[in-house]
Amino acid sequence: MLDCSKNRAGFDRVLMAIAATFLTVSASSAVAQSGPARNSAAELAIDAAIPRPEPANLPPPTINDFKPDTVAPLSDAAKVTEKAAETKPSEVVAAPAADTAKNGAGKVDAGKVDAGKVGTGKVDTATTTTESPPAAATAIPAVEPAKEATKAASNVPPADQPVADKLREMLGAKSLRDFDRKGERPAVEKFYAAREFAPLWTHGGTVTESAKGAMARLKDAASEGLDAADYPVPDFAAATNPDALAEAELKLTASVLDYARQAQSGRMHWSQVSGDIQYPEHPTDPAEVLANVTTAKDASAALDSYNPPQKLYRELRAKLAELRGVGDGPVIQIAEGPALKFTPARNKSQPAVEMEDERVPQLRAKLGIAGDADDTHYDAKVAEAVRKFQASVELKPTGVLDDKTVKAINGPKRDRQIDIVLVNMERWRWLPRELGAASIGNAYVILNIPDYTLKVMQNGAQVWTTRVVTGQPGIHATPLLTETMKFITVNPTWNVPPSIIYNEYLPALQQDPTVLQRMGLRLERGRDGSIHISQPPGEANALGRIRFNFPNKFLVYQHDTPEKSLFAREDRALSHGCQRVQNPDQYAATLLGITDPQGHYTAEKIRSMYGQSEIDIKFPTPIPVNITYQTAFVDDAGKLQFRKDVYGRDATMLALLRNGRSKDLETVVAHSQPNYVRPVGNLGVSYAGEYSGPSFFERLFGGPTLAPPPRQQQRRVITR
Repeated sequence: MLDCSKNRAGFDRVLMAIAATFLTVSASSAVAQSGPARNSAAELAIDAAIPRPEPANLPPPTINDFKPDTVAPLSDAAKVTEKAAETKPSEVVAAPAADTAKNGAGKVDAGKVDAGKVGTGKVDTATTTTESPPAAATAIPAVEPAKEATKAASNVPPADQPVADKLREMLGAKSLRDFDRKGERPAVEKFYAAREFAPLWTHGGTVTESAKGAMARLKDAASEGLDAADYPVPDFAAATNPDALAEAELKLTASVLDYARQAQSGRMHWSQVSGDIQYPEHPTDPAEVLANVTTAKDASAALDSYNPPQKLYRELRAKLAELRGVGDGPVIQIAEGPALKFTPARNKSQPAVEMEDERVPQLRAKLGIAGDADDTHYDAKVAEAVRKFQASVELKPTGVLDDKTVKAINGPKRDRQIDIVLVNMERWRWLPRELGAASIGNAYVILNIPDYTLKVMQNGAQVWTTRVVTGQPGIHATPLLTETMKFITVNPTWNVPPSIIYNEYLPALQQDPTVLQRMGLRLERGRDGSIHISQPPGEANALGRIRFNFPNKFLVYQHDTPEKSLFAREDRALSHGCQRVQNPDQYAATLLGITDPQGHYTAEKIRSMYGQSEIDIKFPTPIPVNITYQTAFVDDAGKLQFRKDVYGRDATMLALLRNGRSKDLETVVAHSQPNYVRPVGNLGVSYAGEYSGPSFFERLFGGPTLAPPPRQQQRRVITR
């Protein structure tokens, strides 16, 4: 039992030490309840070194027992202990072990050292001295001071580290020119930094399978209509040091990125060809390309996936291979001879006339005409094939096999055909990866301007087709675009576009003041003197009975027409930019059958709506409309077809490909053909040809006039 009367000051120090020790032990016990058991020899020795009072023999201290210590200040060790009692339990547990370890002898003196030095391993509780058991003392290990966390070991294999170091240096250099496209270099540097600049294409100086697959695809770029010279392949065998390997590494990376970008988006940007082209952008992400190619099982297939997936593109690719493959084979030559023609029947007394000639079988083979290969009759099918060939080489499409046509068929046109296929494959890269709406069976509309046809597709098959009339070459060219059709209008009102007013009606009005009345146009003058010209719904309306609306910046749409005779012409580039549809009622029923099958629309139901009031039928699901320009395509019979380059698009693109300007996709060069919706002057235009600028009467009679708001027609909207 302690003798407090002999040493009051000592007792105070003992009580303070006990209080500090009690808090420390309590905190340690709290941690021990949720943490691992204190089973190590060091921990047991620490516990044994801490004196524990006997509650039964020690009277509880009073307030008078805790007086300020004026005898001796607390030692540094005691201050540490006191501070430890105020810290979190998780920060206290290790402190006794570290402090005890400072006692080099591993002994604890409980009698000779005062309680303030408990952190050194010795505690003074009385005048007697007791030593800890030797076993406990010798079991205390030396604890190293806490060290700063060391840097994680590099994941780069030692054999690749020199190349990685060089790559880090090269990518950080300002003089590096391998990745000069906007945003490309930072993406590449970030990608390599994430892998600690370990090389992608070699391991220990050995070319990887991914590199072999990628290089094979780059070398075969010509099969996709691309130029292999645009994607140089490095010679890894000649790279015998880290510098050369790093240089080859970045060269292949740059070529892979160039291939993926051009395979997906094209060697030229559509804005370089004309100002009336607009397709959705689908750029590649450099980091995604590198991750895709280097992690794929087949790097060649991964790179190939950036080429257009559409069936029509793949068919052109196959025909390109055929054209190149037959270059050294026998060439069929059509002999000269009398002109051959087919005369259709006029009536029962004048039946069709089919000429016979021994050259016809050769002609059938040359033009790929299906049927009896030995048939010598120059029939309607042969005449039609000749007519299409003539149109493709810009001869008058008469269907008569004359001397000029024979020379064109026998001439060196294979290289020209290859060029035409190449530019058409290039145009396919501009279109969206998915042409249709997945929610309705990948359905879409595709219109081919040079072929003057429109097709409705669903689930990869043709659902319906019709003839169309497209824009005239020059300022009225039909634009190339992808938009979504959202509704159709039955009994549309035609609001005269400003280009037609200025370019056609104004000159006609100067010659004949009654021209508007005779054309059925309605002229309305606002209170402010402004003029609005429109044509009400009816059979004679310029838009016919139905308008198909897919809002776009060019303000074009598809519609019916009262001029049905135009569809019988071979060359149907006759409109002001919009596309006239031959069978609009069937077209409307087909689209509504896809987008709104619950409506049970038929051509008869559509015709029953014809009248004097506009009716808007909205699509529950919009359907994509793709207006394309395919002068070369494969027909349903598998035959490669060529059409006349109506707008000169092929010639423009070939010139860009040959002079190298197409390689700079960031330089947008708009060789714009003026469009009818962009008249010269300060004119405002809104959708559907609404006139929002100065009226033509202002120019005819003088005086300022303001554009009126569009006239409000009686309109009914059908939605589901």
